[in-house]
Amino acid sequence: MIEKHQSIVNGIEIAYSIKHGINRRATVIFIHGFPFNSEMWLKQLEGLDKRVTGVAYDIRGFGGSTTNHRYLSIDLFAKDLLLLIRRLGQGPVILCGVSMGGYIALRTMQLSGGDVAGLILSDTNASADSNESKLNRFASIEAVLKEGVGNFAGNFIKKLFSKTTVEKKMNISAGIYSMIVRNSVETICSTQLALAARTDTSDFLPEIAVPTLIIRGSDDQLTTMDQARALHENIRNSDLVIIPDTGHLPNCEAPEHFNHIVNLFLEKHFLS
Repeated sequence: MIEKHQSIVNGIEIAYSIKHGINRRATVIFIHGFPFNSEMWLKQLEGLDKRVTGVAYDIRGFGGSTTNHRYLSIDLFAKDLLLLIRRLGQGPVILCGVSMGGYIALRTMQLSGGDVAGLILSDTNASADSNESKLNRFASIEAVLKEGVGNFAGNFIKKLFSKTTVEKKMNISAGIYSMIVRNSVETICSTQLALAARTDTSDFLPEIAVPTLIIRGSDDQLTTMDQARALHENIRNSDLVIIPDTGHLPNCEAPEHFNHIVNLFLEKHFLS
């Protein structure tokens, strides 16, 4: 059974859902991407091995989590997560992040590797934004301020999914659209600035010694195959798996396949 909770962390309320494992052998914390919330991980909580506790939380300012200011950064998100890990008392944990969630996972690992037992990095990369990407984010902020979150959501959705998902699984895009439009203009804009300002963790990758699973949707338009390979080639204890006919959110587009890969990874490194 999935339970919903709130906890005071770093001066804010963090909302999270938890599914307790039976005779817990490991804990996975799921970190959502931008601009979604923890609802995107419900299928993963439901599909986890019964021996594994799963936690999906809302990053500050998203979903049911609050924020006490708008000066956001990936570093701040990572420090929030470290405090949540320690508050839950489940560590060291496996971090599973998609897109922005992957940036947060890598920065969290960099800040305190002792709190992290493993990594699952989906459709993400270790590089900072290029100048072109930064300019695109700035243009997106201007558009949100002028046109609102609804237009932003409609345009963003077009880049997220594979052709197969768009044609055969329209309910998925509708659910993601609903998550996006529930965000405030302030959260969208301040997080875009946080993403543009994030640090590059590429040099840190060879220092990662924990088991790592790298996942990429075959038709992802927002991250490249070269970026996924760079993670795999530089993290020595890593596996790379491509999920066919999926885009930037393979956990939503092909949840059974995604869950199977995750459970195999957990069995290999944490449950056997």
